[in-house]
Amino acid sequence: MSYTDTFIRVASDCPVTSSTVPESKKATKPIHVLQYELLSQHPYHYTHEDLIFEVHIRHKGIDAQVIRLRGEELRAELFSKPHPCLRASMLPKKFGWGIHYDAEGKIAIYGMESVEYQRFLQTDDGSVKLLPAMRNSRK
Repeated sequence: MSYTDTFIRVASDCPVTSSTVPESKKATKPIHVLQYELLSQHPYHYTHEDLIFEVHIRHKGIDAQVIRLRGEELRAELFSKPHPCLRASMLPKKFGWGIHYDAEGKIAIYGMESVEYQRFLQTDDGSVKLLPAMRNSRK
C-alpha cells in the first residue's frame, strides 16, 4: 500500500520518548535497519514500492549484475505477493520515527522529538492525512 500526503505518527505504545537509530549486531541487517539507512540518507527519494524493492535486494544480498539482468523479473516476483505498509514498520512502532509520504508518494522520516514531526501533527488544514503506526501489543 502506498500513500500520498500522509504522515504516519509513532505508535501510541512506542517504548521510546525520542527517536533512536536502529542498529544490528547481526551480519545481515534487519529490514527496519535497512529502511532507516535508506530513508535517512535519501529523504523523499523512494516511493513505497521502490523502498520495498531496494530493501529486498540489500537484505538478500542480490548482486548488481543480477539486478541489471533480471531486475524487472525480480521486481515482478517480489510484488506478486502483498507487502505491509510502513505503519507496520519497526521505525514508528519501536524506534520513534514518524513517516511522511509527500504528494508524489515519496517518503521521509522524522524523529518524534523534531520540530518537523510536531508540525505534521499540528497540520489541521487537511493537506496531510494523519495515521497512527500499528500498536506493538493488542491490548
